[in-house]
Amino acid sequence: MYKNYWGGVWYDGGAGSVDVENPATGQIIGRQALASIEDVDAAIKAARQAVNDRVWSGMRPADRGRMVRKLGEYFTLNRMEIAAELATESGKPLFEALIEVDGTARYFEYYGCQSDNFQGDSIPLGDAYIDFTELEPLGISAQIIPWNYPLEMVGRSVGAALAVGCVTVIKSPELDPLSSRHFALAAEYAELPVGVMNLICGEGAVAGAALAGHGDVDQVVFTGSVATGRSVAIAAAQNLVPCVLELGGKSAAIVRKDADMDLLVESVRWGIFFNAGQVCSALSRVIIHQDRLEEFSQRIAQLVSSIEVADASVVAEECLMMGAMVSTVQRDRAAGLVQQALEDGAVLLAQGSAPSQGAFYPPTVLQVTPESDIAQMEVFGPVLCVIPYEDDQQALAIANGTDYGLVSGVFSQDINACLLLARRLRAGQVFINEWFAGGVETPFGGVKQSGYGREKGREALLNYVATKNIAVRLRS
Repeated sequence: MYKNYWGGVWYDGGAGSVDVENPATGQIIGRQALASIEDVDAAIKAARQAVNDRVWSGMRPADRGRMVRKLGEYFTLNRMEIAAELATESGKPLFEALIEVDGTARYFEYYGCQSDNFQGDSIPLGDAYIDFTELEPLGISAQIIPWNYPLEMVGRSVGAALAVGCVTVIKSPELDPLSSRHFALAAEYAELPVGVMNLICGEGAVAGAALAGHGDVDQVVFTGSVATGRSVAIAAAQNLVPCVLELGGKSAAIVRKDADMDLLVESVRWGIFFNAGQVCSALSRVIIHQDRLEEFSQRIAQLVSSIEVADASVVAEECLMMGAMVSTVQRDRAAGLVQQALEDGAVLLAQGSAPSQGAFYPPTVLQVTPESDIAQMEVFGPVLCVIPYEDDQQALAIANGTDYGLVSGVFSQDINACLLLARRLRAGQVFINEWFAGGVETPFGGVKQSGYGREKGREALLNYVATKNIAVRLRS
């Protein structure tokens, strides 16, 4: 039985337990204890004790940063063991799981290095005053983690929270929670004070709702669907608690007539077929100049046919393989959306093959109209929508023509045109000539129904602090 962890102690779940399956085989690989509302309350009390005792926020920032970096060190030292567990429970190929584990370590490394160079300002008010600001940690950060990146999302958000002196209560996802136990083990390895990192797993409607709406939580971070994000925001608002919401996307790349096709195809491979398309910022729409449509269709068909869809949980070397989706429910949803699109008039440009057993779905490419349901809805699977256009204005209107605004992209050898389009794309991040360009250091977040707040980079640190001004009148 995999347990919950708070206050430095492992606990069973008051809400029973759940079997965790390998989505590639359907085999049960573990049993996870589920937290009850009372368990959530106990975890928050442990976190509050750490806040009140100032065992973390009162520490010298350089020492705190060193311990955050040690969290990353734990993931680096145990990367293969952790990745193997993650691959088995999530359906990812092992090489993709290794990328996630390495990314998790990198976030802790990056944010650990930010602890002692993140500070307030001195404000000049003349000889009669000394005025300055301090950036105070908010306190308890409730972190509700998605199943598509159950490790890296923790590193991304919790790393920033810990760096500035917040403590955390993390709710891991029910579908693939087993590898999340390593955060508790990492906390013990790094010798974090008791109560600084607390880990629970529970159903979203029970533990997730209790965590988001708890009156003693100081801030909430959620990554997931728009509908659930709205519920989280409403629950937090009842307590006037700030949120960071990273929600859905239907992200588009505008491909101009002069685009480098090699760069585009490589970006499609990683942008929509990595992690079986289960990525909020996936390249789910290619808006391509009509003169390049035929060439792209041929190239993308070659790519799709070369991707092997199989259980790749032991494949450590990077290759053209795609694993299972996280569950048969997610697979069936993607399949249903594609079938409906075909019935509504979409053209199948390419589709690979996939095993009939397990939660596998083949890479699929459809030519669609901008207003079609599948061009507007987030599939969250390996499904690419292709939309031809005639001029830049039409392309821009199509790209901005959804309820989402997480990321966008432009592919062109004319950097001036790229930058002009980038400024007019309604998205929190724009990639030029490479999907997923940037890194840990670059801010990430959406507009419109893709949420609000920014993760990654130094901007993320601001999510977890309140600015306090101290003004001193000096004696003359």
